[in-house]
Formats: sequence, structure tokens, C-alpha cells
Amino acid sequence: MEGLQVAWDMGHRRVRVQLDSQCAVQLIRRTDTEEHHCAAILARFRELLSRPWEVLVEHVYREGNRCADFLASRGHVVSFGFHEVVSSDPMLSYWIMYDCQGISEPRLILNER
Repeated sequence: MEGLQVAWDMGHRRVRVQLDSQCAVQLIRRTDTEEHHCAAILARFRELLSRPWEVLVEHVYREGNRCADFLASRGHVVSFGFHEVVSSDPMLSYWIMYDCQGISEPRLILNER
């Protein structure tokens, strides 16, 4: 949500949101979540999505966006709250290059039915 607000404030009007949680993507797309324990967060997310802009919300495996995965891992060692990355460290630069080149790693996915 914070990232969407920053994108809006910076004037971006075509945004892609990639989440590594299929469950979160499904919750965002549903309309019957008033009783969900995250209803307030979902309502705020939907309010942001309803603005006059184009936002694509999609599921991606963490290997599909290594920069986001790297930053999410970093999130476990910083204080709670919003942190803006203003300059990239060498590891982030590496993952940016990795993602831009389209390098992928195989992943075993079991489809349990």
C-alpha cells in the first residue's frame, strides 16, 4: 500500500504490483471481504486502486522478482515502518541486473488437488 501511495504521489499512472502471495492477490480481487480480519487494509488498497490510473496486480514467484525478494528479506532486519530506498547497495544493483537480464532459476511446483 505504501508503495502505491508513493507511486501515486510521484505521478506514476501505470503501475505493476507483483506479490509473491497468491492468497493476497485473490483477496485484493475479491469484493466480499468486509468480514475478513484484514478488511481495513483491503479497503485502503482498493481505494488506492480505484483512483484514475492503471494498476496491474499480479502474482509472481519470488524468483521472478529477485529485487523485491531481496528487499523483503532486508525488511526482516530493519525497524517496523516505511523505508524508502534512495540509493542502491551493491547487492541490490546485482539483483536489478539479474532481473533485467531475465535470468531465472528452476522451481519445483507441486499442484496438489
